[in-house]
Amino acid sequence: MHILFVADPIESFKIYKDTTFSMMRELQRRGHTLAVCEPQDLAWQRGGEVSAVVRTLRLTGDPLHWFDVSTAEGPQPLRSFDAVLMRKDPPFDSEFFYATHLLEQAEREGARVFNKPRALRDHPEKLAIMEFPEFIGPTLVTRSDAAIRAFHAEHRDIILKPLDGMGGMGIFRVRDDGMNLGSIIETLNQGGANTVMVQRFLPAIADGDKRILLIGGKPAPFCLARIPQGGEVRGNLAAGGKGIARPLTQRDREIAEAIAPVLYARGLLLVGLDVIGENVTEINVTSPTCFQEIHDQTGFDVPAMFVDALEAAFAP
Repeated sequence: MHILFVADPIESFKIYKDTTFSMMRELQRRGHTLAVCEPQDLAWQRGGEVSAVVRTLRLTGDPLHWFDVSTAEGPQPLRSFDAVLMRKDPPFDSEFFYATHLLEQAEREGARVFNKPRALRDHPEKLAIMEFPEFIGPTLVTRSDAAIRAFHAEHRDIILKPLDGMGGMGIFRVRDDGMNLGSIIETLNQGGANTVMVQRFLPAIADGDKRILLIGGKPAPFCLARIPQGGEVRGNLAAGGKGIARPLTQRDREIAEAIAPVLYARGLLLVGLDVIGENVTEINVTSPTCFQEIHDQTGFDVPAMFVDALEAAFAP
């Protein structure tokens, strides 16, 4: 197959941990050919097809000079590729949103896009958990100062976060004394202009914020528990969390096996569930990671599981 990755600049990849790189490496190992572009390379002209100026990619195996590229002559229609993998990292901003519309038009022209563009739009990563109330802790989504204060009065120890945050950015904990609650509300909801998610604090965060990978409608057998360090409340690797791979618990598997087929049926080939204790806290669909960390620590070949699922999507 000829595979196009829509991603951040490949020059920025940290290949010792980058999930997109691990996908590329496994695809090339199996004989598939690779091309790359960035979202800003997508274009759609009146009367034409969605296209992009792409670069043909070959991985060299040299960790210092790990790729060779050549630029295609002229824009290439996206439908000319066997699969288009949307791997642009968050934030899910207006430009990401517009890119999903261009990719959806490319689908109408015959392209196969993973994850499905409409599904990317329909599953904002924090809000998406609300569809599965049986698997989440007490949670409120609101712009209301009074509603947030009432939630704190009920639960006493809470987490507040912006809906568009990433990597642990903008997450606050307010304990029983309510210290700085008013200031935090003002910071996050900007006088009622921005929607805030509020959740009861889960003490199980001390044991890690687990990333469970759902691939092709099935869970990988290991997760990556991201454990807060140095008094932090956030386990995100971007916020300094330490990643430790573990087998799924019975509860992890129960959650994953209930949610995975629902999301896969909607066109989400790859999903990253974030689970603290026994509660889902986020459903990541834009560019889930942790393939290499799990593979390196357990030997389970997550990239191979992903490419198996991608190839199966083309089986007759």
